[in-house]
Amino acid sequence: MAMREQYDVIVIGSGPGGEGAAMTASKGGRRVAVIDQDAEVGGSCTHRGTIPSKALRHAIQRLAGDEGGVDPDYLDLMRNAEAVIRSQVQLRRGFYERNHVDVIAGRATFVDAQCIEIADVNGARRRCRADRIILATGSRPFRPADIDFSHPRIVDSDTVLRLKETPRSITVYGAGVIGCEYASIFRGLRIKVNLINNRDKLLSFLDDEIIDALAYHLRESGVLIRHSEESERVEADDSSVRLHLKSNKVIQSDVLLWAQGRTGNSDAMGLEAAGVECNERGSIVINASYQTAQPHIYAVGDVVGYPSLASAAYDQGRFAATHALTGVCEQRLVEDIPTGIYTIPEISSLGATERELTADKVPYEVGHAFFRHLARAQIIGRTTGMLKILFHRETLRILGIHCFGSQASEIIHIGQAVMTQTGDANTLRYFINTTFNYPTMAEAYRVAALNGLNRVT
Repeated sequence: MAMREQYDVIVIGSGPGGEGAAMTASKGGRRVAVIDQDAEVGGSCTHRGTIPSKALRHAIQRLAGDEGGVDPDYLDLMRNAEAVIRSQVQLRRGFYERNHVDVIAGRATFVDAQCIEIADVNGARRRCRADRIILATGSRPFRPADIDFSHPRIVDSDTVLRLKETPRSITVYGAGVIGCEYASIFRGLRIKVNLINNRDKLLSFLDDEIIDALAYHLRESGVLIRHSEESERVEADDSSVRLHLKSNKVIQSDVLLWAQGRTGNSDAMGLEAAGVECNERGSIVINASYQTAQPHIYAVGDVVGYPSLASAAYDQGRFAATHALTGVCEQRLVEDIPTGIYTIPEISSLGATERELTADKVPYEVGHAFFRHLARAQIIGRTTGMLKILFHRETLRILGIHCFGSQASEIIHIGQAVMTQTGDANTLRYFINTTFNYPTMAEAYRVAALNGLNRVT
């Protein structure tokens, strides 16, 4: 590929954040290059994170259903994920081509605050300069120095996708979003799963009722959950891996999946030469406009830390590029970003939890719709779960929406649209007075709203 020496904007990283930035800058009439160390575009989201894990999960669900279990081969299911990845790469490469964005494969390093050196796989080096630079390099699984990740039985959320055979048992250390998702995925394959949590409950940022439902269904499926445990050391040999806990327990399994935190991909980029600052976890420090300590260098997506969501990263990329082009960006990430957690069944949440409302002394009430009562859920055989609406007792304003069950990450967006409105459009009355298709999962909003209204009238 022909490569210019000078660009208006250079974007480092081709995941969601980089793509959002590059498309915005290109459509703004600027000369844009995207540099990525991978040969194919898409970043970790496409190749090692969101897309492969969710494709794997869907393949398991299609064979077994939310409450079943099958014995298919893990490698066979990963081949289905690879087909999705190829399709996504082709689609995204087309975006860059149609928008005349140069895509350069290689490792990017800052020479100074405006010059980037790119080393390709053959060791050839070239330099490019830009008036504006946007960092969207993502994050990677955190790897403690005392654990041997070169051992084939010890994996993280990147390398677990490259297992050579289906294990009979797996220990997942870390019960955050990634740990819970993989615990349910592997249990869906009827693999023995140990889920080790160093806190006293799962996913404590969620509503307590949702946490309880997730824990119950993981245990019902056969996942063994151990709370308030900490790793002391890990031993592995040709036949098994043993996780020694500080409580003197020893958990033995075929594979250990270490899923305890992530770190920003900010090292080995020469950020010191550019005058860009990072914190202790590798996250780049930015201001409200996504600018680093160097005003012409921006950072977006997982490399800046919270909220570490692909959906948010794309928007951050757009906002940063707009500021880089115009010097002004009035847009901000919405305050309430929906969480999508792809356990089996899945979870999605938006707004306040009961725990938060109670702490703030907000007079709220609850409306429930249990999926087992919905005709559509009965038809499709997905009766596990519920939709929960939290609302103000006096104004009926929607304060929080929490969903556990099939299609939760889709269902949540109906409530999201309503919560952003004003007046009666952001109250229980909207759901009560709106006609929903029947039978649908969306009807859960009307059922939950009526259930809640009955508690205050």
